[in-house]
Amino acid sequence: MSDLLVEVTDLAVEFPVGAAGEYVRAVDGISFTLVAGRALGLVGASGSGKSTVAAALLGLHRGTGARLAGSVLVDGTDVAAATPARLRALRGGTAAMVFQDPLSSLDPYLAVGDQIAEVHRIHTAASRRAARARAVEVLDRVGLPDAARRSRSRPHEFSGGMRQRALIAMALACEPKLLIADEPTTALDVTVQAQILDLLHGLREERGLGLLLVTHDVGVAAESVDELLVMRDGAAVERGPVAEVLARPSAPYTRELLAAVPRLDGPRAVRVPAARTVRTVRADGVDGLPPPPVVEAFALRKGFGRGRRRVEAVDGVSLAVRPGETLGIVGESGSGKSTLGRMLVGLLEPDSGQVHRAGVEVAGIRPGAQMVFQDPVASLNPRRSVGESIADPLRAAGWRDGAAVRARVGELLTRVGLEAGHYDRYPHEFSGGQRQRVGIARALAPEPRLIVCDEPVSALDVTTQAQVVALLAELRRELGLALVFIAHDLAVVRQVSDRVAVMRGGLIVEQGPVDEVYGNPTHAYTRRLLHAVPALDPALAAGRRSARREVFA
Repeated sequence: MSDLLVEVTDLAVEFPVGAAGEYVRAVDGISFTLVAGRALGLVGASGSGKSTVAAALLGLHRGTGARLAGSVLVDGTDVAAATPARLRALRGGTAAMVFQDPLSSLDPYLAVGDQIAEVHRIHTAASRRAARARAVEVLDRVGLPDAARRSRSRPHEFSGGMRQRALIAMALACEPKLLIADEPTTALDVTVQAQILDLLHGLREERGLGLLLVTHDVGVAAESVDELLVMRDGAAVERGPVAEVLARPSAPYTRELLAAVPRLDGPRAVRVPAARTVRTVRADGVDGLPPPPVVEAFALRKGFGRGRRRVEAVDGVSLAVRPGETLGIVGESGSGKSTLGRMLVGLLEPDSGQVHRAGVEVAGIRPGAQMVFQDPVASLNPRRSVGESIADPLRAAGWRDGAAVRARVGELLTRVGLEAGHYDRYPHEFSGGQRQRVGIARALAPEPRLIVCDEPVSALDVTTQAQVVALLAELRRELGLALVFIAHDLAVVRQVSDRVAVMRGGLIVEQGPVDEVYGNPTHAYTRRLLHAVPALDPALAAGRRSARREVFA
């Protein structure tokens, strides 16, 4: 039998829009092949058609009203012509898919092992006992600790990385020949991301799996695939060996995509220390003292739970941020970053310790500090216009004149790169990056001196991410804001921050100027985080993979 697993020829996909029988083309004439043991990466910005192509390989557009043209062959099966029974056998048996969000892919009411066992029984007619044993086997294979016990746990009892491992285990349950991974590491911290990518690489080596990796992160693709297919607006703009495309991109869009990728080894803009840019000058021309920090934390502690189950999320953290300065906070999920950020703005009350703003102890929510959250979809009311959401802080501050409120919101929308006329639009009418701009506009409304950004770009593609990061930097310079930038992406933090604090287990294990911490990390945990950052050079990525085997051991 041929090693050819996937053959896509002139694939076009159109989706119906409105009620007038109109269609919009999402994929426009894509062609590619994939053989066993090889990996192809589909990369491009959000909306480029990547996930639409991946779904076509499993016939997931059937029954949606979509129109398809061209041909899709998976292990010799014509997906468009396949009977429902053959398509069921193809899904899971021949080809399996790992989706971006494991929480929406797993049943919250069933044990993870039972869900994997059910998939195995559907495709193999195995007994319940044999299916349960297979579930434990594949969970162990993907590196889930104590697989037999954890197989009885439900999804909410798993961390994000463990849930993604469970999804990969489910995909492997029936020993497919092809694995389709659609943004499998989005929003995971760098060490977990590295472990998932290493796992996928190991599975390819051991079992000869073909891998189709869909991602907006070029660094992730460089770590994981042999070939790249770059997509834009539904069409292929470039394809070739990953090393060649990354080193010598021929398409302007590919060069634009690569330029937007934050890098650990790239140049950084020369920054003037924040305190120097805003210090005062006395009447006699002599420099005055630097202004006091916008926010200071003194020995902050915050725990959750009781008794033996109590977890100290933040355990005695002290820090300070001055006007015009950006402090980056990095660390793995569960390190206490978000809890610390919420205490700085007053959304959480510390168990002990103090928060000072401009030298004065404060408690609770105050207008001088605002927060930009990770998920703008969850933080914006879908039933209210974005203008009304931005106006909320103004009305809370006592604004009563409707015309004045609308004018101020229009100014804020324009300030973040949107249009004043967007006031009456709803969140679903905006892209992810535009929704995050709305969140920034809302944070700016009460004219705060401090903005805490909690993973503000983690789910955005690299070009949109670069735009949001540039906007925050511009606002910081022009308004003299103090920013606390919480992220798991160390390359982004390097790009935006003056200083960085590294958190682990509720503690700051290392902090200092960002170039010093990144260039000469003193703590082993910081070195571990830096080893996990994807590299755009595939040869370097392979070396780091080997190094991680030692670091993570």
